[in-house]
Amino acid sequence: MITLDEIKRNESIRALVKAGNHYLEALGYTDHGPRHLSYVSRTASYILKALGYSEREIELAAIAGWVHDVGNSINRHDHGPNGAVMLFPILKEAGMSIVDTVEIITAVGNHEEQSGIVSSAVSAALVIGDKSDAHKSRVRNGRPDPGDVHDRVNFSIQQNTVIVDRKTRLIRQSLTMDSSSSVLDYLSIYMPRIVMCEKAAAFLGQEFQLVINDHAVNNQSPTPQVTP
Repeated sequence: MITLDEIKRNESIRALVKAGNHYLEALGYTDHGPRHLSYVSRTASYILKALGYSEREIELAAIAGWVHDVGNSINRHDHGPNGAVMLFPILKEAGMSIVDTVEIITAVGNHEEQSGIVSSAVSAALVIGDKSDAHKSRVRNGRPDPGDVHDRVNFSIQQNTVIVDRKTRLIRQSLTMDSSSSVLDYLSIYMPRIVMCEKAAAFLGQEFQLVINDHAVNNQSPTPQVTP
């Protein structure tokens, strides 16, 4: 099986990641390079590992997290489906099996909240990993644009953790924000992503709970323990 380390060393993927991040920087977007990809890859694989999924699915989630944004090298619009189409020949040429390749491109092609549909554990983990990434380190060069709500919100977030609590069947994202932004600002840009995270968690047999400054935002209630 092709591993995450091999994917990271792939020259075509490295070039697409660099180009996509450069393009989004020109648009004034927050980081979408190795820092973001590492977070998404790590979080997606952690979720499936914590829920007892197979080693294959865990590794595929890690790979999907690393490659999910290559479509940004073409355009921000429809970057998920574009990235999926671009990845198919690259992953096949790299030696990935057709079954694993299809798993990756389906997840990548459906990770956008505007049109994506969660249809597998890998896809669900990718969605939560991607949509939960909010932190001050995403702001380019540590200098937020005061007029950009995305910069303000991300720069205000001092801590961000995603924890799988199997006892209560919760996937909990906990944020600590300072007063330089507000929960309302956060929700103004993240609400569709929160809804998609809820759907992704439900696919995994869990609930998604968002906690900001120790207060549950979407008021999910713990449920009895059920071991997958």
